[in-house]
This record gives sequence, structure tokens and C-alpha cells, in this order.
Amino acid sequence: MRRAIIIVLDGVGIGELTDAAEYGDQGSNTLGNIVKYIDNFRLPNLWKLGLGNIENIEGFLKNPLPEGCFGKMAEKSPGKDTTTGHWEIAGIVMDKPFPIYPDGFPKSIIEEFENAIQRKTLGNIPASGTEIINRLGREHLNTGYPIVYTSADSVFQIAAHEGIIPVEELYNMSKTAREILKGEHAVGRVIARPFIGSEGNFTRTVRRRDFALKPPKNTLLDYIVEKDYMVKTVGKIDDIFMNQGITESLHTQGNTDGINKTIDFITEEFPGLIFTNLIDYDMLYGHRNDIEGFANALADFDKRLPEILNNLNDSDILFITADHGCDPTTISTDHSREYVPLLVYGRRINKGKNLGTRKTFADLGATIAEYLNTDFTGEGVSFYDLIKRL
Repeated sequence: MRRAIIIVLDGVGIGELTDAAEYGDQGSNTLGNIVKYIDNFRLPNLWKLGLGNIENIEGFLKNPLPEGCFGKMAEKSPGKDTTTGHWEIAGIVMDKPFPIYPDGFPKSIIEEFENAIQRKTLGNIPASGTEIINRLGREHLNTGYPIVYTSADSVFQIAAHEGIIPVEELYNMSKTAREILKGEHAVGRVIARPFIGSEGNFTRTVRRRDFALKPPKNTLLDYIVEKDYMVKTVGKIDDIFMNQGITESLHTQGNTDGINKTIDFITEEFPGLIFTNLIDYDMLYGHRNDIEGFANALADFDKRLPEILNNLNDSDILFITADHGCDPTTISTDHSREYVPLLVYGRRINKGKNLGTRKTFADLGATIAEYLNTDFTGEGVSFYDLIKRL
């Protein structure tokens, strides 16, 4: 009944990578900068696991007796997007980044998309999601044209008011865009961004959907399923992996719902993997430079952490990490190229082991593969020997 649980705190980086300047991310430190901005900011339960013991982490005292193992991971793949980060955790290290479009998408792509959906589009510029619907929302309501936009990440985003373009139709438009965006224009994700409200009061809804690419080869998830184990996912994981290597998936309506559904899966009895993405840090707060909101969301997770730990089986191993940074304290509203935290807890593993700085997120996937005794052809070096109790 061995089981691993990965919880990805989406966007919670802990300091710039050595190549951050190449991405314009000098000075980014999502967690460290939040600690500097918020007086007396504490995450006591994550601290108990060893958060303050991670090398060069800012703002937290070291715990002399951490209850978990701790370290940090560098992203080996080029880029700083969600798909790249999650794929690397599962063993795929990219040799080149997904394409980005700082000047908008080529005219040929937009024309092909418009012909396919039989509507004109608005936008085709890099922008934040809230900014673009406030700027073009009125014209969208008047014309019925969907809003297309991108960011510093490899995304083709389509925003539409639910009263103008029904959500299912927006999803179909997104699938159409996904079919078009191949080859040299194979962006990491096409994202459907529904919103509601009236001019001046537009609000994005929780019915966002991501349409990623199919992983180019088998991942950790595939190998776990091949062993007749279960892979149960919470949040947008199924979208990121195009449902490949997944036996059951649950979408969520925010972090609280994601934590609840993760605990529900933990209370079931099955061998394999639970893989959760908690998106609010990135989507609601990092991209909107909402420092207080980001801090409050971290504090909320910290308060729920004892409940997660108390529901673990004796053979469960919990891994808490992230997929990239999204520093709300910088001018940028985009992802940031950062190290991510690595906290590991289980009742039958070591306490207080320093896992150091892992050279790739794929070390996490390799470790889980060794623990579950599954195949693993991805990159990565297992640290299971460091955490297992002899």
C-alpha cells in the first residue's frame, strides 16, 4: 500500500535561479520577498517540517528539530511555465523552451483561428488577465468577439464573457486553437478564461480550463499506472498531462476545495500517487501582484497542513514543492525563474535530513519511482536513500 502525495504550491518560488537574469527575473524571490513585505509573517507548520532549514531561504529561523526532510530544486529545463515545471517533476526535461510571443501571435495564426471559429478576435497582445478584460470587455460585449492574449509565458489565452460565449463553446474554441498551435507554434498551454459581470465589474470565474500538449514520452504517471497502481489528481494536473497516466481526476474551485479533495483522496486506501496543484497563489495573487492575498493563501494552507498530515497512512510520503515562482512584489506580473522548495514528510521516513539543492525537479519523480518500485526512464537522481529509515 505504498503511496506518494505531491502537493504543488503553484508559483511559490524561494529565490532566483543562477540564470534568472536571462529571463529578466533578477531579484525575484516569491516567498522571501513576501516575508520582507508582511510584518511578522509566519508559517509555523511548514516551519516544523523544515522550511526555515532550506539553504539560503530568507525570512525564517532554522528549526533545530525539523519533523521532515528539506531542500530545494533547480529547474533544469529552459523556461518558467507550468507545463515545463510539472513535466520535469514527472521526469521530462525539455531541451528547448516552449515558444513565447512578446509581440502577439503571427497574423497567419490569428487568421486561421478566426476562420476556424467563424468570428473575429480582439486583442492579440501580451497582457494580464484582469487588465485585458477591463480594457476590451466592453467591445467584447458589443461584438461577441473573443479576446485573445498572451503573456511572458508560452500561452494562448482566450477570454470570453459567459453570457456572450457559453463556457462549452469557449472550451471548443480552445480545442480548436490547440489543434492549430503545433510545430514551431506549439505553445505550452491554450487557456480558456471565462468571466462574468458588467463593465467595470468583470470577474474571472473558476471554470478556467487548460489545454496542454501531450507529453512527448512516458512520465512517472504512466509507469505508476502500468504497475496497476492508481494515479489520482486534483486541480489542473489532468489538463497539464492531457489525461495521460491518470486514473481519476478532480477539478477544483480554488485552494480550499483543492485541499479538501486531496484529503478525501488521502482517506481512501489505494497504492500509487496523489498529485495536487493548488493554483490560487499563481492565478489569483502572483499574476495580480497581490502580496497580501498571496500571504493569506499561504497562511491558509499552513493552517490546513496538520489536517493533511494527520490523515496520512503510515506508508504515505508527502512531498510539498512548487513548479516555478510568481513573485507578487516585483513589477512583473508573470512567472519568475526561481528555485522551488522541497519538503518531505512521512511517519516511516527520516527527520531532519538536508536534501541539498537538487539539480532538477526530476529528482522528485525518480525518488517516487524508487519508492513505488516502478520503472522510470526520465532524468533525475533519486534521493530515497537519504529519506528512508534504515
